[in-house]
Amino acid sequence: MSEEKVGIDLLAAVHHPVRRRIVEYLVFEGPSQVGAMARAFGEQVGSISHHLRMLERAGLVERAPELATDGRTSWWRYTDVSVAWSADDFADSPADLHRARAAEKLNLEHQVRKYVEWKNREADLGEEWRRAAFSSDSLARCSAPELRDLLDRLRATFQAWREEVVARVDSGDDEPREPVFWFTHGFPTRP
Repeated sequence: MSEEKVGIDLLAAVHHPVRRRIVEYLVFEGPSQVGAMARAFGEQVGSISHHLRMLERAGLVERAPELATDGRTSWWRYTDVSVAWSADDFADSPADLHRARAAEKLNLEHQVRKYVEWKNREADLGEEWRRAAFSSDSLARCSAPELRDLLDRLRATFQAWREEVVARVDSGDDEPREPVFWFTHGFPTRP
């Protein structure tokens, strides 16, 4: 996974609700046709095509013409780009800073919505998944560089874990798998 320098247009692209769903769909399902995504989301093909072009301009998805069996179908894939940013990256432009703060809010709303969706359906997946799912929080006193170090360590651990899972899937491991969403936040707080 490559880490992309994030511009404001990329933030606007990825934090649109339909585009976020498209990215997640392509991550979990792999390359797909526009029509299949439109059916999965209950959207019009033209709408999905528009959102895919916005994501393509941002570098998050790309066309996969080698998968098309005729000239009428359009295939797309996720480009496996890591999107890491801070609103402070846009401090030089008040307009961009405002958009970045709005993207932060949309991102948090998305994360909370995903968690609420899980809690509403957790019984459907059975005890094994309920025991595997986790929530964790902790408190520590640290400096800003130490908190950044924690973030770097968590990202490295997650990336190594993800690569191991992908390697097992690629080797033909048939262990039942479900799409998994994982997020974390670290920030200064008060008692």
